[in-house]
Amino acid sequence: MLLNDFLKMNNRQINVSTGQVGTHDTVTKTQPAVNENGESFADILAKSKSGVEFSGHAMRRIESRSIDITQNSKLDRLNRGVELAARKGSSDALVLVDSTAFVVSVKNNKVITTMNGADLQGNVFTNIDSTIII
Repeated sequence: MLLNDFLKMNNRQINVSTGQVGTHDTVTKTQPAVNENGESFADILAKSKSGVEFSGHAMRRIESRSIDITQNSKLDRLNRGVELAARKGSSDALVLVDSTAFVVSVKNNKVITTMNGADLQGNVFTNIDSTIII
């Protein structure tokens, strides 16, 4: 399931008072969405084996680029790639899983950004000390 699918579910509106008499604004508040098993996207990430974390930037990229990290054990394979990089002493790595690239701060166990498919064409990855193809 894509992050975008989670975010589209369970929207509701609430009225908010601005403190001035007679004025009200309608604000849309997004509740955490859940899949058919009652798990939120955060729950799924928390249950991952090695616990690689995703930065806010990486989460936005996953959503905007429609990257499904659960497809073909992509998250498990990413975690294995980060473990391999850590064993070799890497601090910042590019982990390639199928056609998806993850830039990872190995020392912080955090995905910094991600891209896939055509987004990979013509890119130069800097400030990395290793590349893992898994």
